[in-house]
Amino acid sequence: MDITKLAEKIKLLILDVDGVLTDGGIIFDSLDREIKVFHVRDGHGIKLLQSAGIIVCIITGRNSDVVSRRAKELSIGDVFQGAKNKADAFEKIKSHYGFSDNEIACMGDDINDIPLFKRVGLPIAVNDSAEELKVYAKYITSKVGGKGAVREVCELILKAQGRWQSIIDEYLQS
Repeated sequence: MDITKLAEKIKLLILDVDGVLTDGGIIFDSLDREIKVFHVRDGHGIKLLQSAGIIVCIITGRNSDVVSRRAKELSIGDVFQGAKNKADAFEKIKSHYGFSDNEIACMGDDINDIPLFKRVGLPIAVNDSAEELKVYAKYITSKVGGKGAVREVCELILKAQGRWQSIIDEYLQS
């Protein structure tokens, strides 16, 4: 399987949150507020994807104000929280944009992502994913969740589509 051929078709990237955009840890402070840590380079990678016209969506099984805030910060408009059945959210996204399965990538880390992995053209497991999920992945990141795995995938897609060097060139000209 040629991962570059799969990645060059991608028009939409679906992200899980806990274990993908974060390291999977959930912190509650003494006022019962939830705290999550996001990697800044993951966020920058998302913005680079969006500037190249690739849509980024979030489907997560939990509900969190922190996720809403991060999504807003990154201009991610399609956010499905509390998605007990991620396939339902996937169908809404797919129907809304009209993309075929092979134009969609999904990053996950646990067994609840298996239904999406069986559908999308490019299922991506973070390095520290559940072994049962990795069986369905066509790409496994070298980085772990919350520590640059999303950025790794953003670069993979942009390079496969021949867009990475022009991004670097823009920074060189600044």
